[in-house]
Amino acid sequence: MPNIIYWRHRRSKRNKPDVKLIKAFAINGKGFLFMYQPEITPHLFRTEYSKIVAVLCKTFNLKHIETAEDIAADTFLKASETWALKGVPENPTAWLYTVAKNKVRDHFKHLAVFDDKVRGEIDFDEQVINPEFEFSNEVIADSQLAMIFAVCNPVNAAEAQICMALQILCGFSVKEIAGAFLAKSETIKKRLQRAREVLRNDHFQIKAPTQTEVTLRLDNVLTTLYLLFNEGYFSKTADELIRKDLCAEAMRLLLVLVENPLTNTSQTQALMALMCFQSSRMDARINSENEAVLLDEQDQNAWDEQLMARGNYHLINAFESNDISRYHLEAAIAYWHTNPTAKNRWENILQLYDHLLLIAFSPAAALNRLYAFAKVHGNEMAIVESGQLDLPYDQHYHSLMGYLCGPVAIEQAISHYQQAMELSASITEKNVLAKTIAELRTAHF
Repeated sequence: MPNIIYWRHRRSKRNKPDVKLIKAFAINGKGFLFMYQPEITPHLFRTEYSKIVAVLCKTFNLKHIETAEDIAADTFLKASETWALKGVPENPTAWLYTVAKNKVRDHFKHLAVFDDKVRGEIDFDEQVINPEFEFSNEVIADSQLAMIFAVCNPVNAAEAQICMALQILCGFSVKEIAGAFLAKSETIKKRLQRAREVLRNDHFQIKAPTQTEVTLRLDNVLTTLYLLFNEGYFSKTADELIRKDLCAEAMRLLLVLVENPLTNTSQTQALMALMCFQSSRMDARINSENEAVLLDEQDQNAWDEQLMARGNYHLINAFESNDISRYHLEAAIAYWHTNPTAKNRWENILQLYDHLLLIAFSPAAALNRLYAFAKVHGNEMAIVESGQLDLPYDQHYHSLMGYLCGPVAIEQAISHYQQAMELSASITEKNVLAKTIAELRTAHF
């Protein structure tokens, strides 16, 4: 999937606006430019590229994902060339699907010619068939469900499965996957190459998952969608603190699982509840300057009541069984966040984090627990409690420590915020931290 590069291109005074974003994509070694409205391209590419790949793989039972990826890449190459000259069509999604279908027909025509005149005794693994198919909502949903379970194959290690799904089905770049796993980009690149080779050698096939496959693979599928949502909700690699396109895509894919009887489990319901609760506060989490707004300072009038109600619905469904997963606990924590006037809210949140750390420890959960601990016991006790954490290279640790030290030890707070700035990959976040440091210095000195 694409690594996206942004730069500015100054246009002549006749053609306004004067400054226009140009995006360069590299897909499977193919580089091309998108020279049209910047707000359309990232979302379209991330969502429609993966849909095209999934539908083609399942419809034609392709043994190599790369064939479908090449066709999808050629489709977007055609879009970049045509839309730059003629503008974006009224229905860009339908335009992409039509071009993809035409390219499939061309692909199979070439195979037919090859089969008739050249093939001889060469063993070619794709059959020439009549490429009649539709990109209907049902076909897309079935194809993406089949694709994600095919990619999350136990022949690969769990982390490799998740990396593959994030790349192929969720549109993550190598850099974004590296950020999700706190790993080096080169490590992720090698992991993806090995995982693709293993799938190839295991006779890769896209088909509707069986009950056994769902049981064996659902955990990794849910982890993939959880990471996708988190990257949107707490973006580590972009200049935006929140990337709504990623959150929306995670929820769209998860809804496919919720609506399928095979995959509609209590964990699936719990994860959907979590995403609904988190999304309900999304518009209040940043201000007009794209700066983060803490929970207690958010405008509750900007919270989405319909999403909160939807979250309650899925949370009730999730707790109908006796299973308790990390998603159940995180959804319950998110529920309390959306009830600011509830009695003993932070005490309940702290207890839930204590339970969560026992079954699914993560640095993020430990830091969130520390914040809840401060709300219950105060900043000074939380600073003492922080001695149990060993996260010297975690930017969020230093940001939280700066927040906790602010009222009681300004010098230490500034030091932690400076370390957070050095570790952050987000320009927006660096600017927010710099502003916070300046305010502390003004107040102190």
